[in-house]
Amino acid sequence: MRSIRIGAGAGYSGDRIEPAIELAEKGGLDYLVFECLAERTIALAQQARLKDPNAGYDPLLAARMQAVLPICRANNIRVVTNMGAANPPAAAEVTRTLARKLGLAGLKIAAITGDDVLGQLKTEDVALDTGDTIAGLGNRIVSASAYVGARAIAEALAAGADVVITGRAADPALFLGPLIHEFGWAMDDWDLLGKGTVVGHLLECAGQITGGYFADPGFKDVPDLARLGFPIGEVREDGELIVTKVAGSGGRVTLATVKEQLLYEIHDPAQYFQPDVVADFSEVTVEQLGPDRVRVAGGRGKPKTGLLKTSVGYLDSYVGEGQISYAGPGAVARGRLALDIVRERLALTGVPVSELRCELMGMNALHGDAFGHGTEPYEVRVRVTGRAETMADAVRIGNEVETLYTNGPAGGGGVWKSAREVIAVASCLMAENAAQPCIGMLVA
Repeated sequence: MRSIRIGAGAGYSGDRIEPAIELAEKGGLDYLVFECLAERTIALAQQARLKDPNAGYDPLLAARMQAVLPICRANNIRVVTNMGAANPPAAAEVTRTLARKLGLAGLKIAAITGDDVLGQLKTEDVALDTGDTIAGLGNRIVSASAYVGARAIAEALAAGADVVITGRAADPALFLGPLIHEFGWAMDDWDLLGKGTVVGHLLECAGQITGGYFADPGFKDVPDLARLGFPIGEVREDGELIVTKVAGSGGRVTLATVKEQLLYEIHDPAQYFQPDVVADFSEVTVEQLGPDRVRVAGGRGKPKTGLLKTSVGYLDSYVGEGQISYAGPGAVARGRLALDIVRERLALTGVPVSELRCELMGMNALHGDAFGHGTEPYEVRVRVTGRAETMADAVRIGNEVETLYTNGPAGGGGVWKSAREVIAVASCLMAENAAQPCIGMLVA
């Protein structure tokens, strides 16, 4: 039975580049996929495009393309990525310019647009998952990006694209598109689309399935994490998958790493809502075939809902933060006194904050004071973070922490402070026809 090999070159925007190079060189791939978007990153990319119409794509786009394009061209590997973020046409132009400099004449680059639905959204008073509405956000909205499906990716590949650059496609769709193209799967063959979604979901986070994030020393040991290899999916035309990696690379592929990734970010395994299908993972089976080889089968699917999840980015507030360290005998007591001083100072000076967190990192920052700490630590890191309505007020929060240098407990050091704008993300559902994917083709 015919099969293809798909490698996962990135699992998030800032991911390592060397594992993707290793995949291109040694993975025997047909496709190399870079999944680099999250709800927050697409909103930030839209914000960047508003400031500069030539910006808004992934900041590592050029570095990644320069590293892998010559190898991919030599090995006949096609690239699929969502590094277009808020500006796929600009990303495609950067890729074409780079391809010409690298001597890759004739390289075909497809830019898929249509996920930006801000214009349509503003004409409707849509309810958000926060309890607010689009109208309630007023002019604070920065972006609205619909999770589009795999059809346009498959069509771009059928048109001969060597590189396909999308915006906010659903993560599994980046892998499902090549499968639809290569095997001729029908867009209403729900079981095959469900199996392809299993493939995409398992591979989309790259190093997570090969032992990264999975590792827990003494409980779940993973070798050579500094050289973690990214996964390869050997996919048959019936949708059966073997997860593996480049021989000799770090990490491991086991039943446990695959099972953890299968359930990652899944609420109901029987109903994983995607733009192309409602995937059913509930009867998926996994089998260890050998070292770093796991077979995955049994995925299914049901008809799609006709609705698209849409991420809405908006200006929420400003956050000010300050940190300072204390060490030696009495470090915890001095840290707690520092927090008390900052709380009182913010009240005395009238800094308006809607939310304030005062914590000792390593003591109570994650789980509060509910858990016993045993032996008192030798060093602590004070952190004060507050939410404000203006940048000026956010700056004052960090300033109060800085003044602890000379006005607080003894021995404070290593002060750090910041103030930043907060872009928040809410979600809503929109009709599928609100997003109209469009393919633009460039040739190097």
